[in-house]
Amino acid sequence: MKATMEQHIGPEEIKVKRQSYFYPCTQHFYKNPAQIVSGSMQHLYDEQGNMYTDFFAGVSVVACGHCNPTITEATVQQLKKLQHTSTIYLTQPIVDLAERLAEVLPGSLRRTFFVNSGTEANEGALLLARMHTGRKGFISLEHSLHGRSNLTMSVTGLSMWRTDPFLDDEDVSFIPRPYDAEMTPVEAAELSLKALDEVLEVKGHSIAAMIIEPIQGNGGIILPAEGYFREVKRRLESYGILMIADEIQTGFGRTGRMFAMEHFDVVPDIISMAKALGNGVPVAAFATTDHIAKSLNRPSASTFGGNPVSSVTAMAVLDYIREEKLVERSERIGDMFIQALEELMHKHSFVISEVRGKGLMIGVELLTNHPNLGAEYVDQVLEKMKDQGYLIGKNGIYRNVLAFQPPLIIQQEDIENMIAALDAVLNSLELPEKVEI
Repeated sequence: MKATMEQHIGPEEIKVKRQSYFYPCTQHFYKNPAQIVSGSMQHLYDEQGNMYTDFFAGVSVVACGHCNPTITEATVQQLKKLQHTSTIYLTQPIVDLAERLAEVLPGSLRRTFFVNSGTEANEGALLLARMHTGRKGFISLEHSLHGRSNLTMSVTGLSMWRTDPFLDDEDVSFIPRPYDAEMTPVEAAELSLKALDEVLEVKGHSIAAMIIEPIQGNGGIILPAEGYFREVKRRLESYGILMIADEIQTGFGRTGRMFAMEHFDVVPDIISMAKALGNGVPVAAFATTDHIAKSLNRPSASTFGGNPVSSVTAMAVLDYIREEKLVERSERIGDMFIQALEELMHKHSFVISEVRGKGLMIGVELLTNHPNLGAEYVDQVLEKMKDQGYLIGKNGIYRNVLAFQPPLIIQQEDIENMIAALDAVLNSLELPEKVEI
């Protein structure tokens, strides 16, 4: 299928301009990238009119599909009416969105502060924890990712995202995440909890909060053993420490629940959200209870946070998720997707080490015992799948995990066709004889 042809400068000219005007930290996927020029629901189109089925959704952002006409229409109408005033004036969309979020947030979380990005949401959540507890320290999991500001990088455990050489590490205690390929899930959870106990024994009364991703995204789609977060919450509460759930990637139906912490029967004290809430329009927030919210009482504002356009868009997203039953759909389609990938793993056990995930947030790890080689194969798979018309992500501490985080409106036929293409691509890979699986 071809999209309508238009005049575009093409990928090579874009790469030249990026090299001329961007910082060198800005990189892109693929040796031979396409110029993406348009999108429609689960599909993207390049400058040649070639169609790609998107299995990454801009890293879990366009959960309702690219340029979803229902959501886009709401955005356009608000753009024509009122774009910006800031919170110093009274407007209806921002308070209506806050009310709508209170209806879907877990437990008694109902107070919301709007910002523009996941980094800002986590920054605000960490600040709120300090204001409420009067303490400075934080606990975080190894191989986590929480943002690009100084404070959020300080609580980030993934080394590749800890860019600032002067991070505030003295205020952050890292403990092992509840996953280790050499251990059972229960053993890994016990190791993590033991490390948590050791930190609490020494620093417990100086810790403001522990920040966690219910499912680590960039860390490789990592889930804890059943009961892990309940044990973490119980330990934190005994020291008056808050739990912050970073739901930037996992929120709004991605994992088969509105928020991923619901899988673990735990209500955090603070929750941060972004990405899917705006379906491509920048909007983010952190939410908490009435009691904790009282502590953030010094004057504060976000110039663009919760502006009328982003607020109306987010409400249209919430409407679409509810009306199309995307949370339930994510669980149902995700189960089928995981089963298909597990069947592929049994067929290609020479290269696929593990399939893990919830809903439509799934990781496929290649060559766990040889992760650097696995990373090379991931790049090969991404390139070949792109040439077949499928866009897949990658993550993991060694970048050897294929990441499947498609729009929640992805069709079963799309998954079946992608699995067939992936099967053929994996068949084309050859492992060096010296590698032992």
